[in-house]
Amino acid sequence: MWSSGEPADSYYEVRPECTDVPKTRFKIKPGKTLSVRKWQAAFTPEGHLDISKTLGRIQRGGIHPSIRGEVWEFLLGCYDPKSTFEERDEIRQRRRVEYASWKEECREKFPIVGSGKFITAPVITEDGQSVQEPLYLLEAGNNAAAEPPKDRDAAETGETGETDDTGEAGEEGKAGEAGEEGEAGEPASTAVVGETVANGETQSSINISSWQMMKEIISHGPLDKKVIQWILTLHQIGLDVIRTDRTLVFYEKQENLSKLWDILAVYAWIDTDVGYCQGMSDLCSPMIILLDDEADAFWCFERLMRRLYQPSNDLLLLEFQKRGNFRCTESSVGVESQLSNLAAITQVIDPKLHQHLEALGGGDYLFAFRMLMVLFRREFSFCDSLYLWEMMWALEYDPDLFELYEEPEAAEGSKGRTKSIRHYGKYERENMKSGSAEEAPLPISVFLVASVLKDKSAKLLQEARGLDDVVKVNFLKLTSAMPTYILDYNFILNDITGNLDAKKACTGAMKLHKKYLKKAKK
Repeated sequence: MWSSGEPADSYYEVRPECTDVPKTRFKIKPGKTLSVRKWQAAFTPEGHLDISKTLGRIQRGGIHPSIRGEVWEFLLGCYDPKSTFEERDEIRQRRRVEYASWKEECREKFPIVGSGKFITAPVITEDGQSVQEPLYLLEAGNNAAAEPPKDRDAAETGETGETDDTGEAGEEGKAGEAGEEGEAGEPASTAVVGETVANGETQSSINISSWQMMKEIISHGPLDKKVIQWILTLHQIGLDVIRTDRTLVFYEKQENLSKLWDILAVYAWIDTDVGYCQGMSDLCSPMIILLDDEADAFWCFERLMRRLYQPSNDLLLLEFQKRGNFRCTESSVGVESQLSNLAAITQVIDPKLHQHLEALGGGDYLFAFRMLMVLFRREFSFCDSLYLWEMMWALEYDPDLFELYEEPEAAEGSKGRTKSIRHYGKYERENMKSGSAEEAPLPISVFLVASVLKDKSAKLLQEARGLDDVVKVNFLKLTSAMPTYILDYNFILNDITGNLDAKKACTGAMKLHKKYLKKAKK
């Protein structure tokens, strides 16, 4: 039996030299946390899951780390609670075969995929030619060898160069894409354990061999435009992989880094609308850690990406709206719609704060960009961010998720028709009661940010006299097509990282959601 409030840190071991990571607040609590016993008791002998028995537990106390991966597969819509053990096993095997097929397709186009290695320097130009200067690859690879960062935000992206007065990255910042100097003159890729990555090979030697391999591939004829665009993203994936959750012992193993790179590379290949954007590695990393099978981790990540869309009751538009946070154009990025929603919510629940932020030039709410983009991964410890995610998903849970993803036509119009309202998450039930479920309900993540702002409202109103008092903005490249923004918190909002309580944040979000629904009706 667990002791009261058993810490969960031991399940996600932190490297001993990383002493400044946020402390974990999540504790395993008997009677509140969903335990192995309670989880198993929720299934019938055939395998049907009574999801209503688990949602309340998750909302109150999260999930025991030992079963977190398999519970997430249901919360994210990988499996239908009404399915049997046998049916789920058939789906699992079919998906594993499908993933293996996609991975083999990628390997045929770029043999590093599936090799246990990955690249961190570009090997191809935008016109489909191999990079002509192998020395550049060598230097880029050598710069990707250093100790873990003391400041986890300093290495969160591939480009951390200083900005000039116009907000554009200077020459050093532009070099960051190849892993060169960051904003403090330190190597941008400061999160790598060491240069030797596998079988005595160095990352730079892998980059060189990849360049030679690329020359051989191109010698057989011009590449398709889709292939060129995909290969162009692979080194950026590599740069992000070596910076993702590098405080965890788990990523000291080359095989785990390679698994993360492979999954993101395959996803970028099959989802050409989104491809790869910075931030996706932060969302994918927990799946690798929680699920042993690479294919299972891929499908869990794929379902998470599907969640990140602007919901709509028009299922014909669903495919165009899903993954909206990462859908980019030359002039905008999808998460901006969530920022607009945040502005609208704040205007309703705290009009004085909204007016104040607008007067400071922060009415676009760009300071919340990072929170929404990677679902608060930087504001919480690794363990607490998982706790926050599962509470959010339990609160938002819709039993039609599986059908919505697998058979959207069958799911259309079925909400609440044959299922008990107990099978829906508390947040979703509130939307159904108010009628907003039929009007593209806002995700709970937006209300979480609004709750943080509400808590800081008095301080912001009293002390913020300019946008610099709220945030410091660094302009970084999110995709090769457009410059956009990754935010570093400063001054007033600086103290939220590591100091937020996931349970209290969700409770605050639910209160604001209810308040917003009442005021919005008037």
